[in-house]
Amino acid sequence: MPLRIALTIAGSDPTGGAGLQADLRTFAAFGVYGVSAVSALTAQSTMEVRAVEPVAPDFVTGQLDTLLSDISPNALKTGMLHNADVVGRVAEAVKRFKLKNLVVDPVYLSSSGAALLDDEGFFALRDELIPLARVVTPNLAEAGRLTGVRIMIEEDLKAAAERLLAMGPEVVVITGGHWDDEAADYYIDSNGPLMFKASKIQGEFHGTGCVFSAALAAGLALGEEPVDAVNLARCYVRDAISRAARPGAGTSILTLTSG
Repeated sequence: MPLRIALTIAGSDPTGGAGLQADLRTFAAFGVYGVSAVSALTAQSTMEVRAVEPVAPDFVTGQLDTLLSDISPNALKTGMLHNADVVGRVAEAVKRFKLKNLVVDPVYLSSSGAALLDDEGFFALRDELIPLARVVTPNLAEAGRLTGVRIMIEEDLKAAAERLLAMGPEVVVITGGHWDDEAADYYIDSNGPLMFKASKIQGEFHGTGCVFSAALAAGLALGEEPVDAVNLARCYVRDAISRAARPGAGTSILTLTSG
């Protein structure tokens, strides 16, 4: 198979458990060559995000223009984008370079509760970037905020997913639901919904959303259909959680293995 390439546009996480570091490790585990553009720098540990330093929007555009003029990725994902200006620059690059297989992970809070995307940026992501996505992968909190649906029961999940699908992506996957002591991801496309369920692994883990969306993007880069890429990503994340380690005093970090 010719070289398959995936791009991550995300923030830097010094712990390596999330952000572009985790994305690149995940791409490599699937045999996909990873390239990146940095949207923000963070000072963080496994316990806290102490500071965030955004990358200037012009420099984000500069990174993307320079890279994409030379390398055309088979898929890409976005993570932490920090503000509306950066969201707009990313959306513009997706359109200008006609990028396919965009996975949008609408990150706005860290696992420790630190803000990673301001309010204006969150709604710019909803209005400008999500309509360009092939797959959008919010967790329950992100899906609720994007749609205004308070997700309490499975019917709420269905309503939120349908509202997200109406925003323009081809596929919506709402991750992290817990129903009847099972971990569940709700998938919907034009053919209707699917619920992926598995037994829940107890614990607090850093970077699960980043790794899931990166694994999904890697699957798309390899030519998988979205439903199959989602299944691959779920299995990969579950395996990584089962091997999680605690390099520091805070949350556990997924141990990534070959895909």
